[in-house]
Amino acid sequence: MADQTPAAKATAAPLVAVKGMNDLLPDEAAKWEWVEGVMRALLARWGYRNLRTPIVEPTALFVRGLGEITDIVEKEMFSWVDAMNDDRLTLRPEATAGIVRAVNEHNALYNGPLRIWQMGPMFRHERPQKGRTRQFHQLDVEALGHPGPDVDAEIILMLRALWQAFGLAEGRDIVLELNSLGQSEERRAHREALIEHFERHAELLDADARRRLHSNPLRILDTKNPAMEPVVASAPQLLQFLGAASLAHFDATRAMLDAAGLAYTVNPRLVRGMDYYNLTVFEWKSPHLGAQSTVCGGGRYDQLIETLGGKPAPGIGFGLGMERLMLLLEATAKLPPADAPDAYAVLPDAAALPRVLPLLAALRAQGLAIVMHAAGKDGQGSMKSQFKRADASGARWALVFGADEMARGMVGLKPLRDATAAQELVPLADVAALAARLRATGA
Repeated sequence: MADQTPAAKATAAPLVAVKGMNDLLPDEAAKWEWVEGVMRALLARWGYRNLRTPIVEPTALFVRGLGEITDIVEKEMFSWVDAMNDDRLTLRPEATAGIVRAVNEHNALYNGPLRIWQMGPMFRHERPQKGRTRQFHQLDVEALGHPGPDVDAEIILMLRALWQAFGLAEGRDIVLELNSLGQSEERRAHREALIEHFERHAELLDADARRRLHSNPLRILDTKNPAMEPVVASAPQLLQFLGAASLAHFDATRAMLDAAGLAYTVNPRLVRGMDYYNLTVFEWKSPHLGAQSTVCGGGRYDQLIETLGGKPAPGIGFGLGMERLMLLLEATAKLPPADAPDAYAVLPDAAALPRVLPLLAALRAQGLAIVMHAAGKDGQGSMKSQFKRADASGARWALVFGADEMARGMVGLKPLRDATAAQELVPLADVAALAARLRATGA
């Protein structure tokens, strides 16, 4: 039996996070909270409401919704069989299928179209790299029950508004690519032409392309293998196979984007990784992110709701990768400085706590952020050590509850960001005056 004595436990190796599933410590998490707050506020202004689905879903949901011959289903899902009842379960690798499952299950389209969003972790078993982790996070936005190109244009323009809210410049920091995947019968005709084209150049295909040739040739167009660029560039384009209705939808979407002054590139090679897309597809990319340049991708999926068991209804949406957005905002210096409290409470004597704690609670009730110095193993600590902590906190003010100040019914208010400014005294009983002084911009 293994030695379980305290000494043996003390020498055990520390536990660490699963590879590709990362921690966010407070300074980093604060940046995420700010970004998420900007997103929530913008989505509310555009009429989108939050919906939350489980992280674990039936494996069949993704097999049926994404398609069996996709990278995600074939090799990237975290799946297992529940030992309790033999259910086949999967950690969600993307959000749209789960959202549609929830909408179908609860008949949420009964009263009309929905504009909804979800934010949270997704999971894919792939090699971790910068901006691409095994547990990653997405903002997922869906407009369900809207068939027209007006919503296609609106959802793309909403993303432009989001980039503007973050201070990102179109053309320099973020660019839009657009395409149409048409309808299933048009894709079938294109698929046959693709197979014929790639069969004629089979000697130029890599192993992955040969494997996909008859199962999902459209995905060959999305190859990252530079040796295949010539054969992909000469392949038939889907736009050549679109019928009048598909072209009219695409042209109407483009006309609305043009009217809004949004620049974009039509990329006939742009495809999506999931089988459920049709008509409009798009990606927002950034030149600041290297090979993993896509920040956001989405498009229309008018058959997915029916495929997953619901009544036929159209849909369009996008997934925005949070890790990649954070990298972009860092690269362009668009993130705010780390949050800091308004004040740090310095307590030379713990005997003051019965009077100090209610005052700090009252200030927090006024909307101020106050950090109180807590006693260590040797008591409250010296004034010097407390002021050092106060300065390190980033607070603009120190609230000094010294014996002399307390005896006079006052609290010392010391500026921490202006070395030339003197400490002043404010009455303990005048919470409103103290709160107003803490909010003041000058020392």
